[in-house]
Amino acid sequence: MKIEQQLQKRGLILPPPPQPPPGMVVPFEWVRVHGDRAHISGHGPQLADGRFAEPFGNVGAEVSPEQGHAAARLATLAMLGNLKRALGNLDRIAAWLVVSAHVAVAPGFNRTTNVVNGCSELLLDLFGDEVGAHARTAIGVAALPLGVPVVIAAEIAVRP
Repeated sequence: MKIEQQLQKRGLILPPPPQPPPGMVVPFEWVRVHGDRAHISGHGPQLADGRFAEPFGNVGAEVSPEQGHAAARLATLAMLGNLKRALGNLDRIAAWLVVSAHVAVAPGFNRTTNVVNGCSELLLDLFGDEVGAHARTAIGVAALPLGVPVVIAAEIAVRP
């Protein structure tokens, strides 16, 4: 329970599973474990009570880069919440392999790397350099589901 102790020590809370709004169909798993890998579907920023976190919109317009960075951190906590439910224990994570992020951006905004650092910094802080290090993509897009500013997906290696 080392990772959960780290979360508690930092006052961080893992939210419940995302609840799509009426009319939105979600025909996929938030986390798909297969063998020694887990594929994590794209997660947006959530509050501790499970609601999607404001502000909504594009980074560089309605959302500041700092707010985008905080949203990436909240999306990471949402991923960790679903990973805990899928794995039973976050200490089963052997390595973060790949983090893929999409950032809703205003025209001309090209600092997606700084926004997604909110995710990478949290992973490195919680899991350390050996387990938390990962390859990463941070792509700017015109819009994301429900108006969230950041969606993050990942692949991890899992211990038995």
